[in-house]
Amino acid sequence: MSRKFNAAVLQFNINPGALEINLAKGLSALKRVASKGAQLAVLPEMWSCAYDYRRLAKCAAQSPWILEEWQRTCHETGLVSVGSLPEADAGQIYNTAYVIDRGEIVGAYRKLHLFSMMKEDRFLAAGASALVVETSVGRLGIAICYDLRFGELFRKLAMAGAEIICLPAEWPKPRQEHWNILLRARAIENQLFVAAANCCGVQGPLDFFGQSQLISPLGNLLATSGAEETELIAEFDFAEMERYRRQIDVFGDRRADIYGTP
Repeated sequence: MSRKFNAAVLQFNINPGALEINLAKGLSALKRVASKGAQLAVLPEMWSCAYDYRRLAKCAAQSPWILEEWQRTCHETGLVSVGSLPEADAGQIYNTAYVIDRGEIVGAYRKLHLFSMMKEDRFLAAGASALVVETSVGRLGIAICYDLRFGELFRKLAMAGAEIICLPAEWPKPRQEHWNILLRARAIENQLFVAAANCCGVQGPLDFFGQSQLISPLGNLLATSGAEETELIAEFDFAEMERYRRQIDVFGDRRADIYGTP
C-alpha cells in the first residue's frame, strides 16, 4: 500500500532577537499549513531569534518555553515539525533541530558543521552525532544549513534509513546557486525526498533569498518559492522513491570495499 502525505516548508523573515514576534509568525504558519492538509512542516534555522550573537545566551535561555508552545501547536494540529533553536546545555550553546511528532519531542540534532566564515564556531558548540528518527510520516534525516555542503553526512543518513531529509536553513546571497544545486544533488544521489526551509529578508549585512524547496527523489522540484514570506506544500509519494530505488540500485552497487561505509 503506497504511502502519500503532504509536506510543507515555512519561509519567513526572522526578526533577530524578537522571540515573541518570531514565535507568533512561526506558529501561525504551522496552523495555516495544517489547515491545508500538511502533515509535515519544516521551519527555518534558528527561527525563534536568528543569529543574534549579542543576545544568543538570552535567547537560548528562552528556548524551553518556545519549544513548549511549538509542541502545543503540533499537538493541536497533528503535525510533525522540524526546525532549529539555540539550546543551552552545560555552559555551551548548540544550534539544535528538534523533531516534534504531534506534540512529542522524538529527536534532537545538534548542528555538526559550524560555518567558520560567519564565526559560528566562536559562539556555538558543534554536535557529535547524526540523526535519523522514525515519525508518523516516515523516517526523517536531519541536517542544518551548512551541513548541506558535506555529502558524506547525507549518505550516512540515507544508509541509516532516512526517507526524507529535513533541512532548516539561513542561507544568504550570493550563494543561492550552490543552494539550488546541492539540494537537488542530495536528493538525487540518495534517492530520497528533501524538505528545505530557508528564511528570507534582510538581517543586518545579510540578505536572505528564500527559495525554500520540496524535492523528489529524482531531483524534481515539487515546489519552490521566491524571496517573499510564504508556505509551500507538496505531496510526497513514497511509491516514487521505491520505484526509483529498484530501477537504479545505488545502494546495492556501492563499492564500500574501496571507499568505506559512512
